[in-house]
Amino acid sequence: MSFTIEHKKKFDDLKFYLDANNKNQIRLKGNGGNSILFAYPPAEENLYLQEAVNRLSDVAAFVEVNHLFTRYIDEIGWEDFKAYYQDFSSTPNIVFKSDNEDQDLFDRIIMALQSIDEKGRIPVLLRTGCLYGTGIENVMIMEHKAVINFKSPLIIFYPSIIDNNHNLKFLGIKPASKYRCVLID
Repeated sequence: MSFTIEHKKKFDDLKFYLDANNKNQIRLKGNGGNSILFAYPPAEENLYLQEAVNRLSDVAAFVEVNHLFTRYIDEIGWEDFKAYYQDFSSTPNIVFKSDNEDQDLFDRIIMALQSIDEKGRIPVLLRTGCLYGTGIENVMIMEHKAVINFKSPLIIFYPSIIDNNHNLKFLGIKPASKYRCVLID
């Protein structure tokens, strides 16, 4: 299916779920979650994200994970980050999503999304492909208590494919969770 036809259907589906009369469908279909996982082919990311900005800018605010990722590394400092990452390369979640009080990448993502929700706008997560290899999974964000309690649903733009067995694959590589969300594919 061409981008033009496919994106129109997907954005129409998104518009349906964002309508105030239909928001309860997100929690019902999303197993109590409050998120919309908007899947699109990784090779068409720029097209979909530009369309998202064009269509949602009036009601939403955007968090680009790649910017949070680079700021996180910049604040630690490249050499310190490199050493830290090498020490925990087999368990990257310790580097990017730990349980200690230090602010990590996961904390920054949640705080940025909370800030948007508090302003009464729809939080939208973009450039999520950079989470690959961090140990941060989409379901971790969707199941976070703050996200579940947002006034508006979280929209995650998710570069992925649906394989021949109807499995969602993040970046076309890694099996991904469709739990706690409505999937727009």
